[in-house]
Formats: sequence, structure tokens, C-alpha cells
Amino acid sequence: MTQQAPRFDSPLQQMRWIGWAQRKAAEEWVRERGLTQEQSFVLGYLQHTPGAIQRDIAEITRTSAASVSSLLQGLERRGLVERRADAENARTKRVHATEAGIALIAGFEDAMIALDDVLLAPLDPDERATLQALLQKVTAELPEPTR
Repeated sequence: MTQQAPRFDSPLQQMRWIGWAQRKAAEEWVRERGLTQEQSFVLGYLQHTPGAIQRDIAEITRTSAASVSSLLQGLERRGLVERRADAENARTKRVHATEAGIALIAGFEDAMIALDDVLLAPLDPDERATLQALLQKVTAELPEPTR
């Protein structure tokens, strides 16, 4: 028995299916490195925002300080992040991704760009340009996404 592709009644259902494929590929990439989605997100955030405080990380991840503390402890044990005392306030700890942490997540953006090429492989360049233009038209009126 061959399995048929799901039937979708709207373009947005098809877009959700594409989003699902992207998410699964990202999850697999992260899992291959022994990380959770949350851990890889925090490492990426710290790469771009070195010296963030725990409260900043809790805010950007929309989670509790206790959850962030636990997540950071796990990353610290693996040598992927380190907490350093703030120069102006020794009670404040600044969190930094280590070189090992940054190296572990290196290549994620390239992997997602390569996935775009796989997902869009059935389209020729003109069709890709048309799809891009149509999606820009749809998203132009939407509020900018937040985490």
C-alpha cells in the first residue's frame, strides 16, 4: 500500500506543511549535536548577544528564570557557556557562549539555506521569484513576528 500525500484545501495549509518540514529538519540538525531546541537557541542568542544576563535570556525564550538557570547549568557542565561576574556589579552574572558552544552550532544557517533549496527544488527560477513576490505581498501587511 502506497501512502498518498495529504490533501490540502488552502495555500496556508500547504505553507504549514512546509513550515513543519523546516522545523523537523532544524530539530534533527540540533539533535545530531546533542542539543535541545532551547539549548541551541540560547547558544545562538549568546553568540549574537554576548554577556546577556539570565533575565534577558528568560525574556527572549519566554520562560522562567529557574528554567533558564537549569538550561545554563547543563550548558556550563558541557563547557558550552560560562558565566562571568559583571565588572560593575559582582552579583550580576554575564553569560557568554564559549568557543566550543559557538563551534557546535556553526553551520545552522547554512543548513537551513540548503534546506530551502531542497524544498524549492521543484520550482524553476521564475517560479521561485513569483512565489517570493506573492509571499512578500501577503506578509507586507502582517505585524513583524516576535519570538
